[in-house]
Amino acid sequence: MLETVLNKSKFSPVIESESNDYVWIDISKSNSELEKVDVANASEFSEYISLFLKDNNAKIAIGGYNEARDIYKRSENFNSSELEERDIHLGVDLWTKAYTAVLAPLKGKVHSFNNNLGVGNYGPTIILEHNLKGQKFYTLYGHLTKDSIEDVIIGETIDKGEMFAAVGNFPLNGDYPPHLHFQIIKDLKGMEGDFPGVTSNAKQVEDLANCPDPNLILKIKN
Repeated sequence: MLETVLNKSKFSPVIESESNDYVWIDISKSNSELEKVDVANASEFSEYISLFLKDNNAKIAIGGYNEARDIYKRSENFNSSELEERDIHLGVDLWTKAYTAVLAPLKGKVHSFNNNLGVGNYGPTIILEHNLKGQKFYTLYGHLTKDSIEDVIIGETIDKGEMFAAVGNFPLNGDYPPHLHFQIIKDLKGMEGDFPGVTSNAKQVEDLANCPDPNLILKIKN
């Protein structure tokens, strides 16, 4: 089982850092502090994240797996009138400074990439394919710089610990405060350069089973 293999394996960080660089952050619907912030305004939301990092003497704010959020309400990408609202996050976000280097946590190859345009979307995105102890899976990296996808080659090998991208900035990153969306995916279901990072209540169990907790790789203590 993939989760067991990941739990027993060691990985490089996806952002070069020390363990004390991290602080866990709550971006859920239950965080009343966010009611004071216009999260639809990337600049104001970024100030909130920056102050949170400063107050906690940290470089990276991490969290969000299986977290129900209101921050997607501004985007039709998640709130089509024909579909159930998607507001449950399937990855982990690492909120940090723009242009921070993104590293491969384990050896893999470039499966696909794309610039997923639009407010609330991923912006520049790379998906890596891995095979670990016979378990094939993928990792997705969203909200990157545009430069990150300009010279990417499908099938290119990326070594463990190698820098292959950088954290993007708004508005080109989907108009969010700078952060890396990191997600594990078992089955891409034929998609390339993109995969849903947010799900609905109706599909929560199914999608969480397909997208295990990224902290199995990150191993950041909460």
